[in-house]
Amino acid sequence: MFTGQRSFAYPTSPCILSTGVVAGPAEAKGPLRQTFDKVYDDLWMNEDSFEQAQKKLMEEACQQAIKKAGKTPEDIAFLFGGDLINQITGTSFASRTLGIPYFGLFGACSTSMEALALAALTVEQGASPVLAGTASHYGAIEKQFRYPIEYGAQRPPTSQRTVTAGGAAVVASEGSDIVVTKATIGKVVDNGIKDPFNMGAAMAPAAVDTIQAHFQDFGIDESAYDLILTGDLGQLGRSIALEWFRQQGVHLAESKFQDCGLMIYDDEPEAMSGASGTGCSASVVFGKILQDMEKGVYNRILVCATGALLSPLTFQQKESIPCIAHAVAIEKRGGNS
Repeated sequence: MFTGQRSFAYPTSPCILSTGVVAGPAEAKGPLRQTFDKVYDDLWMNEDSFEQAQKKLMEEACQQAIKKAGKTPEDIAFLFGGDLINQITGTSFASRTLGIPYFGLFGACSTSMEALALAALTVEQGASPVLAGTASHYGAIEKQFRYPIEYGAQRPPTSQRTVTAGGAAVVASEGSDIVVTKATIGKVVDNGIKDPFNMGAAMAPAAVDTIQAHFQDFGIDESAYDLILTGDLGQLGRSIALEWFRQQGVHLAESKFQDCGLMIYDDEPEAMSGASGTGCSASVVFGKILQDMEKGVYNRILVCATGALLSPLTFQQKESIPCIAHAVAIEKRGGNS
């Protein structure tokens, strides 16, 4: 199963049995509304804090995925998940409600694919089904890493809006034609950027590094996939990544190299350069992208979720922003290349 320097192949092709996506009000106004299982028209979601609202997003995304799989929480072997709040408390408290054996992860906004890669690896070892998921909330995360939204701080054009959404997937040994076939684990890459309002530029080198490692480990190139999708580089980060690829001799077609952070919002003024947050790639991939695969729009995709591994404390101490990206290949069994 271990391939090359930092990748896994999954010989038994664990499948994505079902998914659940729950989103907030700004996301519900965007182009992906019909791909969500449930939407809220209020950021508070009938909770007393934004942190409790994020916990609710995670709980309900997991519950939706479990229900659609025809399972109960007692049927799930393990849950892999994490988030951006201090000590991943949102996911841990959601896991308290769900009562599923729990692996808590922190990969920042790369957590969705980190969780999916590990869930598939666990299914390969005989534990099935396994749940992978994550969530983020605009109000909770903005005050964690930048400014409380009530403060009304001016945001630069390079900034991105944290997605209010939760996404989860049930991974099993059988029961679906959408399967996980490969994964490449990222290295921490730091190009010295210190601006928390410029995450796309900080994360782009990590995305390029992981995608190139994936190609090298499996002896393939971009032609192996119908779509290569990054997590939340936004407009600036995506353009930097495309140029970085070109300088290294990899000429990705812009139509093939897409970004989840550019798919969620239409004309949301606070989105600026695009969307971000752990819920960004989770809600897009576990919603629209997998639905498109079921329809035959894509047969082979590579999802490279990107994460910035900073904290409020490291920012205050003038540290630069180390970043990471994890890539997972998803295929439709029986689909044409």
